[in-house]
Amino acid sequence: MKVTSILAAGALTLAITAPAMAARDYISIVGSSTVYPFATVVAEQFGKTTGSKTPKIESTGSGGGFKLFCGGVGVNFPDITNASRAIKPSEMKTCAENGVKDIIEVKIGYDGIVLANAKSAAPLQLTRKDIFLALAKDVPDPANPEKIIANPYKTWKEVNSSLPATKIEVLGPPPTSGTRDAFVELVMDAGCETFPSIKAMKKSDEKAFKAVCQTVREDGGYVEAGENDNLIVQKLQANPDAVGIFGFSFLDQNTDVIQGSIIEGEKPTFEEIAKGTYPVSRPLFFYVKKAHVDVIPGMKGYLAEFASEKAWGQDGYLADKGMIPMPQDERKKYGEVISSLKTMEMK
Repeated sequence: MKVTSILAAGALTLAITAPAMAARDYISIVGSSTVYPFATVVAEQFGKTTGSKTPKIESTGSGGGFKLFCGGVGVNFPDITNASRAIKPSEMKTCAENGVKDIIEVKIGYDGIVLANAKSAAPLQLTRKDIFLALAKDVPDPANPEKIIANPYKTWKEVNSSLPATKIEVLGPPPTSGTRDAFVELVMDAGCETFPSIKAMKKSDEKAFKAVCQTVREDGGYVEAGENDNLIVQKLQANPDAVGIFGFSFLDQNTDVIQGSIIEGEKPTFEEIAKGTYPVSRPLFFYVKKAHVDVIPGMKGYLAEFASEKAWGQDGYLADKGMIPMPQDERKKYGEVISSLKTMEMK
């Protein structure tokens, strides 16, 4: 067993030491489709100003990114994964089992999740209760809220008489997406808990609570539209009755053709998300393998570019792209995490 362990350790070292540089001379980044445009502009800026190779970035979704990132250490695995949610304990366990043990967690800013439709249609004014009733697989019986039934609602007007009589058709992210995870937590759970009988279930039977609140309908009311948010924008233009779910930055970059729904009286604007008054906002992250930092060329330079005030600062170029900057004390905190390469505690 000792010989096997020594050989395994040696193989791991060889996978990530100097000779490996010849195998890959660029940074490999995967993960969130929401973080993708921010990481891309940082990568382009890094490539222009340093003369280094521009990092290769793939939009795989947060869940897909963690799966690739946690696959192992070495040039065959990504150096960084972007995420629109925090890493889960189960993903950290997978990382550890595959030798990915020194992970640096960096919060980069904030984002809002929006429900948007084409500008050719009327804007929607929704509550999280409306959205839950429109999208859940099972909902409380309108005649007897204590009873759970298969979702009977076909139009928005059936959900709420003040809404239009258009068919419920929502284009949203798949289960691998961090946006989907955050949407379920911030919207579906919150809307679900407006029903006292279901809220009580959260304490008495959490598994049953999650089954009701977090299971999305599969009868056509919710359509998984993949990780390409730009494609959702195009589909909304083609179908004015449809609604799309994605990060605020995609709304911000396409205000000429789509508009955000008002949720509980708040518009999805840069200012309202920054103030915390818009109810559906979440932090954004990236995760770095410390073992790769001194081996893959350009890692420290890319991290420094991301953490610069000209990038993630209040008036930085990422704010121009729609990312909501962190307060100064948070920027300082995570800037120090990057400069010291401080790893997170394994949960």
